[in-house]
Amino acid sequence: MKHSILAIIFASLLCACDSSNDDNKDMTAPSITDNGIDACPYDCQTFRRGDEIAVCFALIDNEELGNYNIEIHHNFDHHTHSTSDVECEFEADKTAVNGWIFNDDYAIPAGQKYHVAQQFIQIPDDIDTGDYHFMIRVTDAAGWQQLRAVAIRITE
Repeated sequence: MKHSILAIIFASLLCACDSSNDDNKDMTAPSITDNGIDACPYDCQTFRRGDEIAVCFALIDNEELGNYNIEIHHNFDHHTHSTSDVECEFEADKTAVNGWIFNDDYAIPAGQKYHVAQQFIQIPDDIDTGDYHFMIRVTDAAGWQQLRAVAIRITE
């Protein structure tokens, strides 16, 4: 009985350590680029309350894309997400009264390795003006993720 339990444990370990599928796993994160397109928004771009942000970025993966997410949030404390070398001129720090927070997910059709993310996001009329972060995240079918953060400003 003791030997059969050990044999079962040993067989289980061998199956768990099987690496025959490791060569086929996607180990590369997707990318977000502006190559070949007019990307928007770009660092330090200014928008007005009530206008739209016309989003446009190319999403690329070596195997298969999954989905993407767009997040916009106020940056009144001037924190960073460190994906750009561009430094924008910021307004003075302030406390949000009606800071805008936007967060939405978007599907990418199955099987695609290249997709142009295009969305039109309405900026509310009643939000606080000032410095904001626009962030786009792409996730591939294997679960790898890439982030691009852009500093923007919203004015009257």
